[in-house]
Amino acid sequence: MGVPVFYRWLTKKYEKVIEDANSNTTPTVEYDNLYLDMNSIIHPCFHPNDDNINTCPPTTFVEVFANMFDYIDHLVTIVKPRKLLYMAIDGVAPRGKMNQQRTRRFTTAKDDEMREAEEERLRKQFEMEGKQVVPKQKCEVSDSNIITPGTEFMHELSKALKNYVSSRISSHSLWKDIMVILSDSNVPGEGEHKIMSFIRKQRGLSDYDPNTVHCLYGSDADLIMLGLSSHEPHFSIIREEVPNYYDKVDPNDEKRFKLLHIWLLREYLELDMKIEDPPKNFVVDFERIVDDFIFICFFAGNDFLPRLPSLDIYEGAIDLLMTVYKQEFHKLGGYLVDISKMGEKHSAFVKLSRVEKFILMVGTYEEKIFNKRSAIRDKKLRRLITDHENSRQEEHDACNFIDIENENSSDCALRINKAAASNNVCPVSDEEILKNTNDFKEELKKCLKAKGDLFTSGDFLTDKIKLGTVGFKERYYKEKFSVEGSTSIDVKRKEVVQKYTEGLLWVLEYYFSGVASWTWFYPFHYSPFASDFKGMGQVRVNFEKGVPFLPFDQLLSILPQRSSYALPKAYAQLMLDDQSKIFDLFPKQFEVDIEGKRFRWMGVCKLPYIDERRLLAETRELVKGLSENEALRNSVEVDRLLVGSTTKLAEKICSLSSNKLDTSISDGIGGIISLCHKCVEDNEHEDSVFCVKYELPVNGTSCYQHLLFGVNLPEKTIFENDIDETVLWHEQQEYPSRFERFGPWSHNQDSWRSSNREDRSSKFPPNRTTFGGRSSSQNAPPEFIHKGGGVGWGSGRGKPDRINRETLNDRMSSFSPFRKQQSNDHGGSNYHHQSLNNVPYSRGRGRTYQNSNNVYSSRHISSSSSNSLRPQWSESDDKSRW
Repeated sequence: MGVPVFYRWLTKKYEKVIEDANSNTTPTVEYDNLYLDMNSIIHPCFHPNDDNINTCPPTTFVEVFANMFDYIDHLVTIVKPRKLLYMAIDGVAPRGKMNQQRTRRFTTAKDDEMREAEEERLRKQFEMEGKQVVPKQKCEVSDSNIITPGTEFMHELSKALKNYVSSRISSHSLWKDIMVILSDSNVPGEGEHKIMSFIRKQRGLSDYDPNTVHCLYGSDADLIMLGLSSHEPHFSIIREEVPNYYDKVDPNDEKRFKLLHIWLLREYLELDMKIEDPPKNFVVDFERIVDDFIFICFFAGNDFLPRLPSLDIYEGAIDLLMTVYKQEFHKLGGYLVDISKMGEKHSAFVKLSRVEKFILMVGTYEEKIFNKRSAIRDKKLRRLITDHENSRQEEHDACNFIDIENENSSDCALRINKAAASNNVCPVSDEEILKNTNDFKEELKKCLKAKGDLFTSGDFLTDKIKLGTVGFKERYYKEKFSVEGSTSIDVKRKEVVQKYTEGLLWVLEYYFSGVASWTWFYPFHYSPFASDFKGMGQVRVNFEKGVPFLPFDQLLSILPQRSSYALPKAYAQLMLDDQSKIFDLFPKQFEVDIEGKRFRWMGVCKLPYIDERRLLAETRELVKGLSENEALRNSVEVDRLLVGSTTKLAEKICSLSSNKLDTSISDGIGGIISLCHKCVEDNEHEDSVFCVKYELPVNGTSCYQHLLFGVNLPEKTIFENDIDETVLWHEQQEYPSRFERFGPWSHNQDSWRSSNREDRSSKFPPNRTTFGGRSSSQNAPPEFIHKGGGVGWGSGRGKPDRINRETLNDRMSSFSPFRKQQSNDHGGSNYHHQSLNNVPYSRGRGRTYQNSNNVYSSRHISSSSSNSLRPQWSESDDKSRW
């Protein structure tokens, strides 16, 4: 996973960076190398399109593998690489990523428990109603947590991929002349970062072709950042097109893909990040601007650090970061980072004093952002209450009508259903069973969505922080970091800023050079405010490199008890046996902070962090008792290179005088190869495949931050009129909600854009050539004028009126999940739960129930809590938020 919703923001802002790609069209570019982030293929093939009721998911390892092979075939057919196919599966990750992996897997286990319980309830309900459905099937792949290094699934996948590649090289014209490198889950590192390490090392070779054309497949938005960080202009990202939430998807349709071209993104950024007022005698270097752009985006959140409370990409966070950077560049005194100094002591590659100035300037916008966010919440709250009241009235009317009808018909219908159920007079057709099964899936989907909707339970009203009001920082540090008093808060603030600064440097080095430390991680669930970074310039950071975990140690670190079967028995007992010395690291029940969130999945999972020292002390002796198969699963390996016997490289592979690849016979690809115990596949046949160990070249620099000598840049196609003038989110007067932005009307918006491109409003003088774009004409539909305007809870047009507290509180007092209490100290009102049986219906969502335990799903609201009707809103990655 990467920067949340970054891809959506980017493609809305810079429309021309993408183009359609499919197997029936010839790409506009011929690609030399295709790189596959394999986990982006494994997951959709493991549990394809869960929301589609017509999808038949796989039930065995073999079916998953077959889905993957079809997917890879499709990508190779589209891209047609001429030299190399690099397939990288996630191996053991750095500790900085493992905390997120642990959170995801524990949450997945809880979600699966809830899903199974709800499915069992619905099956009984359908059975009582006489609706026959397809019985539940036994499934090898019901638990996606097994997509983790060290499991039997990943071990079998590695063997299956080697056989698949050998088969394709032997029999397929698109494969026979290319090299294939497979980096499986026993090779440490995340897949996309193994790919980038390969590219950086190749760039460092003296005979590297600077005009090599790269194509990288993956669904994570951080691949775009990694593509930019390579400073390779001939670079594209290919990803499967994600349909709009309201689009109906036919599972039989061919998958649609999009190509995002890094060279076009660079052209956009060169115009949009133009420094109008640089320091005196300062020569602007665009490559340094690119590096700074990547760095400042880290503040909006990534896989390793939580985003700052005021920075939400849905609320134009990156636009704000870019605007502050451009406007204040003169005051900053120059660039924020210098990648050429990466590797020097005391993290000299980041100018922390400049970064401190920059982020404190961003912090001056916090109050405006929080105030607008609060106004949008209030407006949305009024709408939700109105919708609920209307829905309740409709249900009341419907119940009255049904009661009248049932007086004459219910007894008869009941007798008929009982007779049909007991005598089986009418056999059920296959078509009816299929229809019932689809209805069952649809009902299950609705029930699960309703259970995750915090509005119906009232938990979303919890807002102890009240961002933007007097004292919000004190309340934030009290609730999120458990400290009170100005002195204690300042001490904690400095500690959090220290660790967050370490994280910024760690992530930057991870993107541009590799893992700075395998053991470092950010030790808090929350971030500081942008205005809290005073003193950042004095932070000094030195990382200890460390070593990666073994696969079983990582599995033990991130899997919940529910997935313990994926571990060897001796390891599993460490999490299952209550006498284990590390039993406390695997809680069945854990808190999820849902304060200010609309949906349960947005909550912050507050699991205890793994104590590396304690865990390794318990597993150190277990390695000796592993079986042969388990030892293979727990081993550390290197990449495998596979090549057909008819290639030049294969002809000399067994007669090489040294293990260094000769780039003159390997299409310019360098590295170190060595024979493995099974060097050749089918070597008795003419179409045999050679398989050898492959390691990255040891020579060359991996931190080139400039374009290489001899590179031919594509002809420019992006011009100044393609750049819209940026209006910061908190300054926009009109804002549709994010639900409306990505709803059905978005197709009409696209049509309107196309018809108004000639009258585009530009941030540049009008003496330039018009090259397409959006119009700001007054004749345009009002809901379309403000591109990206407004997010979160907002909807409609114009600044919302101040909420009438008396009216709202009176209406809320009759709203069944809450009872009105005395006013609190901040002008809000206190509410707490009534009986669980009084949870209301929400329109179209069915009945929902609240978990009675103060664990996992929520923090229960007690009568002593001070709750306002203006909750914090923070998380952002939801295409169907409203």
